[in-house]
Amino acid sequence: MYPSVVKVTPNEDFTLTIAFDNGETGLLDMKPYLNFGVFRELSDYNKFKRVRISFDTVEWEGGIDLDPEFIYNKCKITTGV
Repeated sequence: MYPSVVKVTPNEDFTLTIAFDNGETGLLDMKPYLNFGVFRELSDYNKFKRVRISFDTVEWEGGIDLDPEFIYNKCKITTGV
């Protein structure tokens, strides 16, 4: 079981600052994924910055979301327990 996302903040460099329910905070760089599939839409910063929490993960308009396991595994943990 992976920690749930409790807060997400979009950054101008197309990274997400993510806080998890286990007390850890991490940085997820989305730039490598913005040239693939539905994620291409998020290369428009106006769309990217509208990220929100949905259940235990993050999502954008149009149902674009990320698997919680992916988020936790790809995050560079910056602070935490």
